[in-house]
Amino acid sequence: MKIIVTDGYTENPGDLSWAPLEALGEVTYYDRIGLSDEDETIRRIGDAEIAVINKAPVTRKVIDSCPNLKLITVLATGYNVVDVAYAKEKGIPVCNVPNYGGYSVSQFTIALMLEACLHIGHHDRTVHEGKWQNSPDWCYWDYPLIELAGKTFGLLGCGRIGIHTAEAAKGLGMHVIAYNRSQSQAAKDLGVEFVDLDGLFARSDVLAL
Repeated sequence: MKIIVTDGYTENPGDLSWAPLEALGEVTYYDRIGLSDEDETIRRIGDAEIAVINKAPVTRKVIDSCPNLKLITVLATGYNVVDVAYAKEKGIPVCNVPNYGGYSVSQFTIALMLEACLHIGHHDRTVHEGKWQNSPDWCYWDYPLIELAGKTFGLLGCGRIGIHTAEAAKGLGMHVIAYNRSQSQAAKDLGVEFVDLDGLFARSDVLAL
């Protein structure tokens, strides 16, 4: 089985092992690829049976030019870089990583919220510059510090990443509401309250997209 990783650096900059993939066949790795260069993608995939991609677009032209392809797998959550309809027409399955980055994305979301509410970066820098120790009150803040407990955290979209984010927000003592096309039982079990879109905008103290 010949396997090509077209652009693997963003998924594995060197801290992960490709061994499970290598157990399946002969693997060739590339770190990066020109995002608008179909010909480069075609050259890299060549006669491989499995293409493991991330950013490299797999278009109709690429699929037609790589006739041995039996599987396209995307090292991300979305399929937008693959002509899925044409792959289906050609009988080539396309798969992804549905929960890739769920915890890390939600963690980053909470970090942004905390920064917006507390201006941690600014206060860290200015405390080191001496503003706190030189304050006549021995108290120091340049911005209002917002306490999140009791506030309402709104999610516009509550899929896997949204549920992880809701867990973190609830850990801060926030009430979580969400608008989503479907209402998952996992979110309901967590205590997420589903509302309509107008209700989400009206009630949210913090809104996450």
